[in-house]
Amino acid sequence: MKILFISSLYSPHIGGGAEIVLQRTAEGLQARGCQVSVLVTGPDAGLASETVNGVKVYRAGLHNFYWHFGAQRPGRLARLGWHLRDHYNGAMRRYVKQVIGTEQPQLVVCHNLSGWSVSVWDEITCARLPIVQVLHDMYLMCPSSNMFKRGQCCQQQCSSCQLFRKGHDARSAQVSAVVGVSQFILDKLQQYGYFKAAKGYVVHNASPYASLRDPLSLQPQTDAASKPARLRFGYMGTLSEQKGVRWLIEQFQRLPFDATLQIAGRGQACDESAFKALATSPNISFVGYQKPELFYDQIDVAVVPSLWNEPFGMVAVEACAHSVPVIASRMGGLPEIIQDPLNGLLCSPSDPDSLGQAMLRLHQQPQLLARLRHQARVSVASLLDLELMLDRYESIFAQTLLDNIVHRKPAVVPHPV
Repeated sequence: MKILFISSLYSPHIGGGAEIVLQRTAEGLQARGCQVSVLVTGPDAGLASETVNGVKVYRAGLHNFYWHFGAQRPGRLARLGWHLRDHYNGAMRRYVKQVIGTEQPQLVVCHNLSGWSVSVWDEITCARLPIVQVLHDMYLMCPSSNMFKRGQCCQQQCSSCQLFRKGHDARSAQVSAVVGVSQFILDKLQQYGYFKAAKGYVVHNASPYASLRDPLSLQPQTDAASKPARLRFGYMGTLSEQKGVRWLIEQFQRLPFDATLQIAGRGQACDESAFKALATSPNISFVGYQKPELFYDQIDVAVVPSLWNEPFGMVAVEACAHSVPVIASRMGGLPEIIQDPLNGLLCSPSDPDSLGQAMLRLHQQPQLLARLRHQARVSVASLLDLELMLDRYESIFAQTLLDNIVHRKPAVVPHPV
């Protein structure tokens, strides 16, 4: 197959797990004999190409007020203007047309479209190529991609989301196949009327730490029951309100037993300052960026206290991959990873004390903690298999190509915005 991937970013520009998964998919399929190329946005004007680990990568200068991967956070008015243009950025279509003309792909796989906008769907349809859309977040429904406002999840689209995403559901009818990285994210978009003509699939992301050790042969290094009474909790991720860092700090500081909490990661300077001011306990330490293989060796329990609907939750998979059980919020795709009480415990932001109660339970029941630790890595074995993920994608792409041949219709592009 000749496949063109389109996304916002690609290595070395890594915004999150989506970029890591895209790179592993592109390189993995290339190694299997597919002809792969990637088209992403970049900070420099025009269209340039390079080779990254054997994969042809095109970087297109973003036609907007600024490149959204810059270090500085623009002001409110600049962000508003950026999102208005990103509703339908027709200026980006010429890059898609140019690369399709050069690479002559058989199908186009879209990942994150921030910066590109849904205008790329129209250009791909004009080229009479099938479209596969992979959903990593809620960008197609919400400009901020998370449907989270004023400290809580949005139960429905607000007026601004409706304005900025007007017509996106109708345009999604051009997509031949849609892949959710979780059942939750696929169901969410389909419930709002997106992708009515598309075949739907779920392919969980494969952990980038899949090659650590054979999950079936791994045994925990230490029995949790024999560990010191001072339980070591840990958080790894972005330091932000929607990730539940404030909730975690508040609950930890109310625990009626001696424990430690390491918080790894970075965030906006204002958020980091607020969390550090809130954390008055000497048992809480902010350790900045940490390599997962080192961080998880220093903790007994990982906490993923997201307040928003995590589309998947790769950090939960990574913790289990290192035989560290997880306390996770019952939000988004996290319950598809953490099964209570197989590899961790679940709590709910609607019941704030449920997080502290889960932490207390693991302190009071060391045998439960030992069992969760013993079962953690095996429980996510299928999510540690990169080849299995590649098998799924390759099968979906092949089926989409076959369907396109059998049911090929004249290109019908929605009226321009």
